[in-house]
Amino acid sequence: MKDITADKTPLLCPTSVALGVFDGVHLGHRLVIDKAVSLSGGEIRSAVFTFRSDTVVNKGSERLLSDKDKHRRISQRRVDYICSPAFDEVRDMSACEFAEKILKERLCCRFAVCGRDFRFGKGAAGDAELLKKLGESLGFETVILDKLAFHGETVSSTFIKELIRKGEIARANEMLGYRFSYREKVVHGQELGRTWDFPTINQPLPKGVTVPRFGVYASRVKINGQSYIGVTNIGVKPTVRDRGEPLAETYILDFNGDLYGETVQVGLERFIRPERRFGSVAELREQIAADTAEAARARELGR
Repeated sequence: MKDITADKTPLLCPTSVALGVFDGVHLGHRLVIDKAVSLSGGEIRSAVFTFRSDTVVNKGSERLLSDKDKHRRISQRRVDYICSPAFDEVRDMSACEFAEKILKERLCCRFAVCGRDFRFGKGAAGDAELLKKLGESLGFETVILDKLAFHGETVSSTFIKELIRKGEIARANEMLGYRFSYREKVVHGQELGRTWDFPTINQPLPKGVTVPRFGVYASRVKINGQSYIGVTNIGVKPTVRDRGEPLAETYILDFNGDLYGETVQVGLERFIRPERRFGSVAELREQIAADTAEAARARELGR
C-alpha cells in the first residue's frame, strides 16, 4: 500500500475509493474497504481516503488504534493507495468542493464507497445521498452500504469503546475482527516480579487510545514472529505503587529473554478479574500464580 498523503499530484489511474475515518478498522469498516477493493481490477486501483484519527473534530482524542496500526490494518485489506491528511486540510471545503477537488481531480475516482451514515464537507453538510448525486454529475458511481449488525448489535467504534471500558474484551474483539492490542516499547519497572519467579514486561499505554477496565486479562504476546500466552495487568498496581500513570504489565508464559527497549505487541483476549489492592505482597504473589494458571487452562481448552 502506497501512502500518497504528502503527494499532491493527481493520480493518473482511476480508483475505487473507500471513505471514512476508520478509527478501528473493525468489521463494519472492513466491509466498506473490502467493497472498494472488490471494485478494483484492471486499470482501476483501490484507495482509502481517511483522516489522521487524532485530528477529527467531535470524535475526541480517544480512539481504538494508533494511526500507525490503523494504516497497518488497512494495508492488510489489499489496498493500493491511502490518503490520510489532517482533518484541518479539508474541513473548510464544501461538499461539492470535496467531491470535485479530492475525489474527482486528486484521486481520479471511478467508484466511491461509504457507509449510509457518512458525512462530508464543511459542517458535515453532505451525506451519502448527496455524494451519490454529485458523483452522477462528476462521473463516478457511489456505493452506499448499510451498517453491519453482529449478534443483534450494530457494529460501531462507539459501542466497541464502551465494551473495552467495561472489560468486555472478548465481545469487543469479535466486533473488531482482531484482538484489541498494544504495540509499545518495553520499559523498566520495579522488577519485583523477578523476585517472585514471575518476571514481567512493562509498557506504557498508548496516548489517546481507549483504556480498558483496570484488571487482569488473558493475553497473547507476539515476539519475533512467535506467539505466547500472557497474563496482563492493566492499571496502577495498587498493592506495590502509590501513584502513577496506568500501564500494562505482562507475564509471558514459557518465555525467557530480555525485551527491554523492544517493541512488543500484546493483544487482550479475556477479562480474568478486576484490579484490587491486596493485604500483602505474598497474597498478591499467590493471586498472580492463580491468574497464570487460569490463562494456561484457557490455552489448553483452546479458549
